[in-house]
Amino acid sequence: MPQPSYGGHMGGRGGHNVPPGQSRTVPELHQAPDVQYQAPVVSPSASGAGSSSQPAAEVSSGQVEQQFQKLDISDQSSTSQAIQPAPASSKSVRFPLRPGMGKCGDRCVVKANHFFAELPDKDLHQYDVTITPEVTSRGVNRAVIAELVKLYRQSHMNGRLPAYDGRKSLYTAGPLPFTSRTFEIALQDEDEGLVGGQATPRRERQFRVVIKYAARADLHHLAMFLAGRQPDAPQEALQVLDIVLRELPTARYSPVSRSFYSPNLGRRQRLGDGLESWRGFYQSIRPTQMGLSLNIDMSSTAFIEPLPVIEFVAQLLCRDISVRPLTDSDRVKIKKALRGVKVEVTHRGNMRRKYRISGLTSQATRELSFPVDDRGTVKTVVQYFLETYGFNIQHTTLPCLQVGNQQRPNYLPMEVCKIVEGQRYSKRLNEKQITALLKVTCQRPQEREKDILQTVHHNAYYEDPYAQEFGIKIDEQLASVEARVLPPPRLKYHDSGREKDVLPRVGQWNMMNKKMVNGGRVGHWACINFSRNVQDNAAKVFCHELAIMCQISGMNFAPEPVLPVLSARPEHVERALKARYHDAMNASKPPGKELDLLIVILPDNNGSLYGDLKRICETELGLVSQCCLTKHVFKMSKQYLANVALKINVKVGGRNTVLVDALARRIRLVTDRPTIIFGADVTHPHPGEDSSPSIAAVVASQDWPEITKYAGLVSAQAHRQELIQDLFKVWQDPQRGTVTGGMIKELLISFKRATGQKPQRIIFYRDGVSEGQFYQVLLFELDAIRKACASLEPNYQPPVTFVVVQKRHHTRLFANNHNDQRTVDRSGNILPGTVVDSKICHPTEFDFYLCSHAGIQGTSRPAHYHVLWDENKFTADELQTLTNNLCYTYARCTRSVSIVPPAYYAHLAAFRARFYMEPDTSDSGSVASGARGGPPQGGPRSSTRFGNVAVRPLPALKENVKRVMFYC
Repeated sequence: MPQPSYGGHMGGRGGHNVPPGQSRTVPELHQAPDVQYQAPVVSPSASGAGSSSQPAAEVSSGQVEQQFQKLDISDQSSTSQAIQPAPASSKSVRFPLRPGMGKCGDRCVVKANHFFAELPDKDLHQYDVTITPEVTSRGVNRAVIAELVKLYRQSHMNGRLPAYDGRKSLYTAGPLPFTSRTFEIALQDEDEGLVGGQATPRRERQFRVVIKYAARADLHHLAMFLAGRQPDAPQEALQVLDIVLRELPTARYSPVSRSFYSPNLGRRQRLGDGLESWRGFYQSIRPTQMGLSLNIDMSSTAFIEPLPVIEFVAQLLCRDISVRPLTDSDRVKIKKALRGVKVEVTHRGNMRRKYRISGLTSQATRELSFPVDDRGTVKTVVQYFLETYGFNIQHTTLPCLQVGNQQRPNYLPMEVCKIVEGQRYSKRLNEKQITALLKVTCQRPQEREKDILQTVHHNAYYEDPYAQEFGIKIDEQLASVEARVLPPPRLKYHDSGREKDVLPRVGQWNMMNKKMVNGGRVGHWACINFSRNVQDNAAKVFCHELAIMCQISGMNFAPEPVLPVLSARPEHVERALKARYHDAMNASKPPGKELDLLIVILPDNNGSLYGDLKRICETELGLVSQCCLTKHVFKMSKQYLANVALKINVKVGGRNTVLVDALARRIRLVTDRPTIIFGADVTHPHPGEDSSPSIAAVVASQDWPEITKYAGLVSAQAHRQELIQDLFKVWQDPQRGTVTGGMIKELLISFKRATGQKPQRIIFYRDGVSEGQFYQVLLFELDAIRKACASLEPNYQPPVTFVVVQKRHHTRLFANNHNDQRTVDRSGNILPGTVVDSKICHPTEFDFYLCSHAGIQGTSRPAHYHVLWDENKFTADELQTLTNNLCYTYARCTRSVSIVPPAYYAHLAAFRARFYMEPDTSDSGSVASGARGGPPQGGPRSSTRFGNVAVRPLPALKENVKRVMFYC
């Protein structure tokens, strides 16, 4: 479908650098599908020889910019394609329409966990709700409205059953008999404070509720949208239906975001350290091609075990707490785990009053006292509990829990408190807990499908009073969807191997009888052993076996290190690395030659050692390293060594395999003219890490037509900021005046330097963007791409295709018949290459689900690709096939992967960059690590677009590290 044109010059978003009154003409790129772009064909035969990514000579970035301007994009035909100006705002942007359905591949039918929802024909009304005094808790708000409905539904509300969002909006199916009305509601309070150590009597809280007519919630536009006759999804109408269907489960279960959990929905499992997992389900209403669909999936999350606090603390510290006093670090750990947690008291029989923990007392229970009356009479906590409740406190050396507010001293001994059931644990889980939770959630496809159907049946939407009131009907059968299984691509290996190419079977293949298509060269290497359990001789044998495996796989790998294996202690990591680096340079022939590779043996549990090592190697020494765990050194399996060889090869600039179609120039819209493929991702800090920055990473292909090598850049930016701020940068330099740079510009220059060609087409895969951020991300990042191109040459604007990759969704695809072995892989999942672009996809836009990988355990999650901008005019088949084929070029294994490799690599690079951060990240400015386009150290580095949020820049990657796939 043609993208709407917005006319005019490159104004709005794209025209920030254009002086008023001057228009910037937008260049036309001429594209002729029938006339091939002529360029020298690259042969993969000799190791690295003739490869497009071997530059003839080193060139400075200034020279490259000049060369960019000399390289014109030749007119190849009379049919031209104009580059559209980037839209000025989300009002003017329209995501591309679906360019028809894909036809490639073997047709089949799959089932999806989407349930058809009939659109009601009710007259929906929205009312504003004001509750005073205002409370932040949705639970309290819901309790107030539930009480109001119980008291006044028949007398004042025409018998209507409203749906409430827990905040400011109430919805009804038909009008209420008033436009505004005030209600007085009394609610029993369950949370008391202890005043001066004494419990106040249970009190009633009075609320005033004003319900006022706001608007009609129009379902007509939703029907138009689903029929493809209106471009924008009417979010409010969808929200109303979502709220209606959430009412009953919210009352029955513990709601967490869009999921609902209960100890009754499946067996609880202990996760360790006082946590347990609860089963539940995810529920969301979605607009699709088949109409409205209710997406239901199984879910599990961590809750705090409802244990006595003493027992919880013992589990948390993994020891008997009555034996020895708490250390300072114990107290910090307990305080962190218990702050904000609700407890109930157990020393008063059936009076189970509830309190929220605000902290711990600094003194032990036996040392605490408080005034009991206005005359200043003071009692100890131990004495008070004995005299008032006849309760003898045993653990007098432990601190008390502080409850209520901090201003008045409110104390509760730990042993009289029990954690209230149903509190979700939202902080970061440790490795052991993650493993235990994954065990619970990992379900075979057949089991998961059965559980989903059971959940839908159990939820009995046909009996749901809210669904009935609003006229919503939910089908109880999984949606049957037409799908296609795309064929795997043929992969090229080196001609000197017994097998020169391979056709993967069910998403996998192996390196037997094959040699890497471009084996890298490792002439100078060394090994450091940080594991106490590995003797020097064992380390030497392991390195020798690894060197042989690299040679067998097709690398030019020196059999012996330049120095013997060095054993060092983990705490001396920096000293050992720097000393070995210098010793190796002196020992090399000729002296001064840097190491090509450092092999490092690590203990299995190595804490911060791995991160420290990578930071020192990649940002200080410019060393490429390969880490191996002790358990693998002892096992030394051939499979492991072969996988490590794959990683080493790409880290030293080699290529493992390339698509046969790429070499033969058979990939439309990629191999006909120089094309660069970007991958981008932003990773955010874990919950609870409030001050850590987010990390952005961008990778870009550096070879053409092979598209297998990706250079990567990383950058720290404001906490939880999703837009990548360092894609394009402008700053003032005292000598050079206005200077431009940023990650896109540097990677474009790097592509030109590696291939001798200027990219004439850009494909940008962006990971990690939620639907609510589509417009924002596209507007900001497309503009940055445009400006980066224009900064290299005035009229340089290659056409851009911008695709969002999503893994965090809840759509699951199941085989139509689990017993038909032809339609499933060994794990019972749908076959790799299964693509769906109908029925459960967007009513009008260009999106598809692709399961590109074979399942290993659990239920495969297909990746969802949504095209937000497409000037290259891909057909559905072209983009789906390209994406699927790229999934077979992932460097670290001989399997197709679940998301397109550039997006995967960006994720790995961002994850790696977390290790580069200093523990304190509060300094000034945000700048790309190693992005030549960053301002000089000490220059103005804070981003005006996001306010001057101070973010300390990451240390710069060394130049030789940047050029290779160091993050693999």
